[in-house]
Amino acid sequence: MRFYLISDNSDAKNGMRLAGIEGVVARSAEDVRHALDTVAHTPDIGMVLVTEKISDTYQGILDEARQAQTGPLLVTVPSTGGSDAGKDRITRYVREAIGVKI
Repeated sequence: MRFYLISDNSDAKNGMRLAGIEGVVARSAEDVRHALDTVAHTPDIGMVLVTEKISDTYQGILDEARQAQTGPLLVTVPSTGGSDAGKDRITRYVREAIGVKI
């Protein structure tokens, strides 16, 4: 199983490439669609890492790919500048998931 990256900038792509993960820099909706089509037809790619900025900007396209359930698993990873979720990410996740404020 291989990983693949769909990123919003070349720094993340180059960094992941050093770790052996191939990818593409997507600058438009067409770029994202083309990348998803490519990985859907590559059977040894099991997980696609998508940066937060791409995920936020092209959420509809990614949701369509997730609903199709024919391709690899799509996972959102923090963008180069860090996570937009903030420091209280885990606390907020627990609060939303089970309704307990910690």
